[in-house]
Amino acid sequence: MSDDEKVVLLGEDIGRLGGVYRVTDGLQEQFGRHRVVDTPLAESGIVGTAIGMAFRGFRPVVEIQFDGFVYVTFDQIVSQLARMHARTAGRVPMPVTIRIPVGGGIGAAEHHSESPEAYFAHTAGLRVVSVADPQDACTVLRQAIACDDPVIFFEPKRRYHVKGEVDEAIELDAALPMDAARVLRTGTDVTLVTWGGLVGTALDAASAAADEGVSIEVVDLRSLSPIDHATVAASVRRTGRLVVTHEAARTCGLGAEIAATVTERCFEHLEAAPLRVTGHDVPYPPARLEQHHLPDLDRILDGVDRVLGRGGVATR
Repeated sequence: MSDDEKVVLLGEDIGRLGGVYRVTDGLQEQFGRHRVVDTPLAESGIVGTAIGMAFRGFRPVVEIQFDGFVYVTFDQIVSQLARMHARTAGRVPMPVTIRIPVGGGIGAAEHHSESPEAYFAHTAGLRVVSVADPQDACTVLRQAIACDDPVIFFEPKRRYHVKGEVDEAIELDAALPMDAARVLRTGTDVTLVTWGGLVGTALDAASAAADEGVSIEVVDLRSLSPIDHATVAASVRRTGRLVVTHEAARTCGLGAEIAATVTERCFEHLEAAPLRVTGHDVPYPPARLEQHHLPDLDRILDGVDRVLGRGGVATR
């Protein structure tokens, strides 16, 4: 915001309150109400306003207060924002960043723990990213705001309180591209692909498996559209096995797309069929039951055992 006066923030309670998760705390006081705008409770109107501002040369950053509230603005995002950009092959820039706190694991109420990434990844014209640590959140958010494409920016709620050193001076041109996956831990036996809220769980699973002599390579996908299939495929060619884990439902989830693409590209390298460890095909359960819905350490390790031919139970 200091570098570009055309960056404007829009959202419910983001100014005076600083946002539900205090992500924008202090920004209204620093930049004023004309750049950090407390909007009415009308998500469709918020995104519609952002689209109009983008037409006039601004770079709006929209906050959707909770993931379950994004559905009421789905028409604006899919039918207007993404389509205006895509059908002109990018000649009409739409530099709108839509920040969405996403996922479960915090015991939230109904409509507050959704995983809607597949809806948006299926939409031509949108970039979809999900961050997992403080440095990546800082860098990728700056990249998203600087991008002329509309970006859905997922912020996993369970990772909000993760602390770490952040270098704000990293040049964006020198940083890992926004659409690139990254290998967080190298391994030789199994490739474990995930993103967002489950990155920490995947790293814990890799550490636990190492105690039993199993070497897991952990890939943080980061970009959900486009997907960095090259990095995933290169990893699978080294390990011969793939497990994909995500919080969203299994059927038609991104795990299916990743597994299908790996099968097409790496069939002769696979030692076992790719396997998915996911949420269940049900509406997100009440807070007391969410631990049965979300992939955890045991379910992920069970998936690893299965691709290694060491038995295990179904992971659905």
